[in-house]
Amino acid sequence: MAEIRVDNLVKRFGAFTAVRDTSFTVENGDFFCLLGPSGCGKTTTLRMVAGLELPSSGSIRLDGEEVTFKRARERDIAMVFQLFALYPHMNVRRNISFPLVSMGVPKAETRRRVEEAARTLRIEHLLDKPVSGLSGGDRQRVALGRAIVREPKAFMMDEPLGALDAEFRHLMCGELRALHDRLKATTVYVTHDQLEAMSMADKIAVMNDGVIEQLGSPQEIYDRPNSMFVGDFIGSPAMNFIHFEGTAMAGSASVTIDAAAIALPELRESRASGPLALGVRPEQVIIGDPGRPGGAIPAEIFGAEYLGTTQIVTLATPRGTLKARLPAHVRAAAGDRVSLSFRPERLSLFDAATGKAIRSVLHEAVTTRRAHG
Repeated sequence: MAEIRVDNLVKRFGAFTAVRDTSFTVENGDFFCLLGPSGCGKTTTLRMVAGLELPSSGSIRLDGEEVTFKRARERDIAMVFQLFALYPHMNVRRNISFPLVSMGVPKAETRRRVEEAARTLRIEHLLDKPVSGLSGGDRQRVALGRAIVREPKAFMMDEPLGALDAEFRHLMCGELRALHDRLKATTVYVTHDQLEAMSMADKIAVMNDGVIEQLGSPQEIYDRPNSMFVGDFIGSPAMNFIHFEGTAMAGSASVTIDAAAIALPELRESRASGPLALGVRPEQVIIGDPGRPGGAIPAEIFGAEYLGTTQIVTLATPRGTLKARLPAHVRAAAGDRVSLSFRPERLSLFDAATGKAIRSVLHEAVTTRRAHG
């Protein structure tokens, strides 16, 4: 397997720029996810790495080799598509062996690789069956088998679970990650589903409007989003945003919003002024007694969604609607008046005008003034 290095990649379609100055490195053996909404440029980026699209500018290196303008057939990469792309007139064995036959691999070696891939994917019993009668999950395994037998330097996967129902997707996420770990493969995986990315990836690149907004481990991206877009896109429910006017500066370890002093972790920059937004994950919300003095925002419970061990509680506050994730045993009845406070360790502060996070620096904090109205 191999390292993939992408530098300053740009792709234009006429006047439209689909990918803008994108750079990232996929380490040898990593499971790397390109994550973002439809139209953000993630599939175009994958297709350029695979050689199915040629970039307008920038460079792509595979295992140290410059492959920027080489066609797909000249790169040692295997592709897995969303809609499987199987040959309906062939059985499973012939579908999996097709790339090896096309490459002129000897019959004995072809049989060995096909049977080894089938064992890895647990589909040995399907080898002589027609693909037309298979379930969606089994068809996806056949498509993966056809990629595996090539023994490529890297795997490209373009939303391979998108055509499966929710139960199969959950099952296949675990199987794909286990397969990756067995093969020690370098994998680039495109998805719009944050749960797929968070459960499988070593590194995630979150894309928006042709730009990578943040690149990091799942925990880094969840705990410390670089932008309001990332905070909103990652997490279910998404991050809450409390908007207020203020100035970020050294000297205070809290913000004051509607007379409530809210403790903060260390800030991310020395100074920013104007509209700000406090980012709060639902599990960081603490519901307390409405008579609690200071450090609390008044709220009214609008409703609760019971999820077994937890519940998602919707709260109406003077600063808008917030979501809280609470243990299932906590009483949360519609109409109850409560006070809200927040666990400060992983709160985020954003410049609301740009959407960018205010970066952490030791001993810096924030003071704010209450917004008018």
